[in-house]
Amino acid sequence: MEASTALRRIAFLLERSQAATYRVKAFRTAADAVTAMDGDELANRVAQGSLESVRGIGPRTAEVIRESMAGGTPRYLERLEEEASEPLAQGGEPLLAALRGDCHTHSDWSDGGSPIPEMGRAAAELGHEWTVLTDHSPRLTVANGLSPERLRRQLDVVAELNEQWAPFRLLTGIECDILLDGSLDQEPELLERLDVVVVSVHSKLRMDAAAMTKRLLAAVRNPHADVLGHCTGRLVGKRTRPESQFDADEVFAACAEAGTAVEINCRPERLDPPRPLLRRAVAAGVLFSIDTDAHAPGQLDWQIYGCARAEECGVPADRVITSWTADRLLEWTRGKAPG
Repeated sequence: MEASTALRRIAFLLERSQAATYRVKAFRTAADAVTAMDGDELANRVAQGSLESVRGIGPRTAEVIRESMAGGTPRYLERLEEEASEPLAQGGEPLLAALRGDCHTHSDWSDGGSPIPEMGRAAAELGHEWTVLTDHSPRLTVANGLSPERLRRQLDVVAELNEQWAPFRLLTGIECDILLDGSLDQEPELLERLDVVVVSVHSKLRMDAAAMTKRLLAAVRNPHADVLGHCTGRLVGKRTRPESQFDADEVFAACAEAGTAVEINCRPERLDPPRPLLRRAVAAGVLFSIDTDAHAPGQLDWQIYGCARAEECGVPADRVITSWTADRLLEWTRGKAPG
C-alpha cells in the first residue's frame, strides 16, 4: 500500500468513527505532504530518518509512512480496519445494500472539510453509483454558503469532473435555507438548473409551532424543493438542541401531495426525524431520502444509521429515492420542477 493511500484510509476510518477533527487532519495533512514529494525524496527521507522534519509529518504519521514503504500494512491501519469490521448500527443491511446514492453531502466550498474531488472519489470507492453535492446557500454565512456566482462556478467544476469519472456521477445540488416566510435562499433560475434541491431550516428553530408549520408548508410545496432536510433540526448526544415544533401530519401530508421526499438524516448527532415522526411520515405516504449529510469522506459511510432506523420504523424500500438509479432520480426531480 502506498504511504499516501494508507494515510488517507486512516483519516477515512477516523472520520467514520467520529474521531476528533485534529486527529483526522493530521493524517490528511501528512498524505498531502507525501504526495508533494517524488518517490526518491520520500525513500531518502525514510532511509535517513528525516521524515519528521517535513512540515505536516509527525511521529505517528511518520511511522505509518515507514511501515508502508517497508511493504507492509501499517499496524495502526490494521487496528482501525479491525475496529471498522464491527457494524456501526444493528439492522438495516438489506436496505443499505439497495442504496445507490446519497442526496446530501458537503465539500470545502461551504462548511465541509474536503475538496469536491476527494468527496466524489470516496463516494465512488464506497460503491455509490451517484452522489449529490449540496453545499449551503448564501444566507448561511457561518457555513460559507455559496453566492449565485460561486454556485455557477461550482457547476462548471462538477461538469468537468463528471467527464473524468464515468460511470460514477456527481450530481449538482444545494442545501437551500428555508427563509422565515418559507421561500428558498437562492435564485429560482439557479435552482432550476440543479439536479437535486434539499431544503432545510437553519435559523429561528424555536419559532412558534404555527409559524414553523406555515414556513415548512411553503417550502415543501415549492416546485424546486425535492427533499426536506433534517426536518426537526434537533441535536442529540453531547451537544443537544430540542426539536422544532410544527404540525408534522400537515407537513408530511403536504410532502406526499407535492412529491417532496422527507430526509432520514444519518448524522449520529441528528438522526432526524425522531422515530415517532418517522412512523407518521411512513403513514402519510411520503417518499424518503436516506442521506449522510456528510461533511468529510469518512462520514459517507454513515448511511447504515439511517437504514437501521428506516427498517425499524417500517419505511418501504420502494419509497426510498436513494435506492433509485441516477436516471430515475433525475426524471423525478425534473418532472417536479416548473417548466
